[in-house]
Amino acid sequence: LFLVNGLMTLGFAGARQQTVLCNESLMLEKLPACGKSFEEMMKKVDSKKWCNLTEFIMYYDNFTQCTEREANNASCFWPNPLAEGFITGIHKQFFSNCSSEKVHWEDPPDEILITLILIPVMLTCAMITLVVWCSKRSDIL
Repeated sequence: LFLVNGLMTLGFAGARQQTVLCNESLMLEKLPACGKSFEEMMKKVDSKKWCNLTEFIMYYDNFTQCTEREANNASCFWPNPLAEGFITGIHKQFFSNCSSEKVHWEDPPDEILITLILIPVMLTCAMITLVVWCSKRSDIL
């Protein structure tokens, strides 16, 4: 164990990887350009269609790639809390009126429900009866 640990330490010491810190101020300076570009592209889409992702998916993809590129250029990982905050602001600006409609599930009418329950029960009973009957009539098989 000590030998492996020592070899790994030597290997890492020889590599001497330099740690680059995230330049958050540079990232925050560059991200608004992504937002401005997205805003310009969204002007091409009727505001009534802003909740339909298929209408602007390419614009949103470009926006996402832009924010990722700017975060990486500033030596920051993506997504990060600052970038997420910026993206959330864009979402509030464009998609605040979009709400997901919750599906209200209801039981089917009693006639259908009873049928859906009884069919598998009856088939199971029929199969059990058939298996028992066939096993007692081993002279045919």
